[in-house]
Amino acid sequence: MIEVLSKRAEFLAAARARRQGTKSMMVQGRDRGDDAPPRVGFTCSKKVGNAVARNRAKRRLREAARAVIAAHGRPGWDYVLIGRAEATAARPFEALKADLEYALGKLHGQSSGQTSGQTSGQTSET
Repeated sequence: MIEVLSKRAEFLAAARARRQGTKSMMVQGRDRGDDAPPRVGFTCSKKVGNAVARNRAKRRLREAARAVIAAHGRPGWDYVLIGRAEATAARPFEALKADLEYALGKLHGQSSGQTSGQTSGQTSET
């Protein structure tokens, strides 16, 4: 079972940490510095829609987290999954899980190579 973030201070601490966006969600991650199991928080703003749409998006995020965090989450980390308007509820569930796996890999620095746009920006002179 996943431990859930419930206090506002925990969400704010994660908001000050690393973040990675995907098509279907924004994932914020913070290393707490202990060996406790990972904790997850879920949120959707009113931009996502009415209460029914927000709850549907959060249910999908919860189920994706249940499937992915156990395998790819790290002990001692807090994660906050933020739903995106229309995309979180409409995206196929397998793609939603793949987005979460990708975001966790990026947060933990396990990307499969950086793009050239992430270099220092200096040009070589001849």
